[in-house]
Amino acid sequence: MKRVKYIGKETMNYIVEKNDMDLIPNKIYEILSEDDDEYNIVDESGEDYAYPKSFFEIVEE
Repeated sequence: MKRVKYIGKETMNYIVEKNDMDLIPNKIYEILSEDDDEYNIVDESGEDYAYPKSFFEIVEE
């Protein structure tokens, strides 16, 4: 299963208002599914959500 690391909002090229995303910088997450622009992952809330691929770097394919 593909795994990705959340790179943190500080490294993004745009502003994410507040940190209302339930993602931890540098934490590795497993991808449930993906499309052209987004990964569907289970975040810290325990729910699965779609996040832009630009939020992550691939650590394992």
